[in-house]
Amino acid sequence: MYSPVYRLRRLRQNENFRRMIREAKLSVDDLIMPYFVVHGKGIRQEIPSMPGNFRLSIDELIKEVEDVKGLNIPAVLLFGIPETKDETGTYAYAEDGIIQQAVRAIKERVRDIIIITDVCLCEYTTHGHCGVIESGEVVNDSTLEILSLIALSHVKAGSDMVAPSDMMDGRVGAIRRALDENGYKNVPIMSYAAKYASAFYSPFREAAESTPAFGDRRSYQMDIANADEALREARLDIDEGADIIMIKPALSYLDVIYRVKNQFGYPVAAYNVSGEFAMIKSAASSGLIDEKKTVLEILTSIKRAGADVIITYFAKDVAEWIS
Repeated sequence: MYSPVYRLRRLRQNENFRRMIREAKLSVDDLIMPYFVVHGKGIRQEIPSMPGNFRLSIDELIKEVEDVKGLNIPAVLLFGIPETKDETGTYAYAEDGIIQQAVRAIKERVRDIIIITDVCLCEYTTHGHCGVIESGEVVNDSTLEILSLIALSHVKAGSDMVAPSDMMDGRVGAIRRALDENGYKNVPIMSYAAKYASAFYSPFREAAESTPAFGDRRSYQMDIANADEALREARLDIDEGADIIMIKPALSYLDVIYRVKNQFGYPVAAYNVSGEFAMIKSAASSGLIDEKKTVLEILTSIKRAGADVIITYFAKDVAEWIS
């Protein structure tokens, strides 16, 4: 009978051995918790498709951010839902906009946590698209000026990092220039560099009230079949001044995370998006899977693929599980 010389099972036989040689280790330091902010007071409206997630008024948001800090999660990502919308999303860069108010309130109440703000137009426009509409088309260059105004207004309010999610060509460069020219050279940009036109966003669009009123976003978000293109997108954003490169969604695009990390060696973020979250919650509630084990396996796989940062609606749960 043949007896193997090298037995890989030797280092699998108990948990201490497994811990010693574990390659990808999920940490609370990797996590960012996203939130949806609305006007009003005492509002904590659960999002039906995203159990355990809420549209929060600023006073309720502060309670959540305090909890996040208590769990040692380093950052939150804020999405704003305005009271009024228009064709060009002017309320997105208003001094009294929902995100601007939320950032100032958090800064007054909670210390030592990074506030990242989403920079886009979809939540603020009547048409729900991420750019300015002219003759029925989403136009690129006219949108860049507005995105720059949004980013600058967020930073003036106290945002620590801006995250443009619109996928307009050149927006990282336009935002970087606007921030630098106004004395904010040290504020980093986390760019949605490879944001795919994915079917996994539906619960988010319900939460953020950002479903397009017509058409879809395939003329500016990436084709789900392309990976080489993601490298071109990442290179352009790096050249324009992005500090962190994001891949969105995460789970179906682990190959893209891996390739971007290996190609550029830049900090990479991955967004474990709403549809991924909702599927796990649905399967777990039906007793088909173990929620905790499944979440930890998925997030570890995202980490293993090369992500340095993971944006996930499970962030608070994970922080408690692995603390």
